[in-house]
Amino acid sequence: MIKARYLLLLLIFFMISSCQEKSTKTIFHKSHEVKKQNAPFSDAVEANGFLFLSGQVGMDHKTRTLVHGGIKAETKQTIENIKSVLNNHNLSLDNVVKCTVILSDINDFSSFNEVYKTYFTKKPARTTFAASGLAVNAKIEIEVVAVK
Repeated sequence: MIKARYLLLLLIFFMISSCQEKSTKTIFHKSHEVKKQNAPFSDAVEANGFLFLSGQVGMDHKTRTLVHGGIKAETKQTIENIKSVLNNHNLSLDNVVKCTVILSDINDFSSFNEVYKTYFTKKPARTTFAASGLAVNAKIEIEVVAVK
C-alpha cells in the first residue's frame, strides 16, 4: 500500500514537472507573411500559455500599403491582420484577453470603437490612447495578448 502511494506521488511529481517545463518554454515565431520574415521582431511570441502579438496596422499585406478609407477601414484591416496571425496559431479573436490600441488622433475614438466592437464580442480588457507618428503613417495600431 505504501509502495503504491509512493509510486503515485512520484508519478504526479513527474507529471507536474513536465507540465511546468512545457509552460515556461518561450517560442519566438517567425511571421507567416513572407515579406515580414526578416523584420527585427516576431509577429508572435508564445510563453506560459499566452500568445503575445506585435502591433498590427491597417496594411494590406498583399500590396504592402495602408488601406484607403480612413480610420474605419484601417481598423477593419488591422483586426483582419490580427485574425490572420491568430489563425496561423490555431486561435481566434475569442482567445484574445487584452488589447492595446494606439490611435494617431483620439478624435477617431468613436469611429474606431464602432468597428472594434463588431469584432471583439467577448470584450477583452483594453487600453486605448493616442500617440503621434505611428509606423507607416497609420491611423491605428493594435497589439493583443491571447490565451491558448
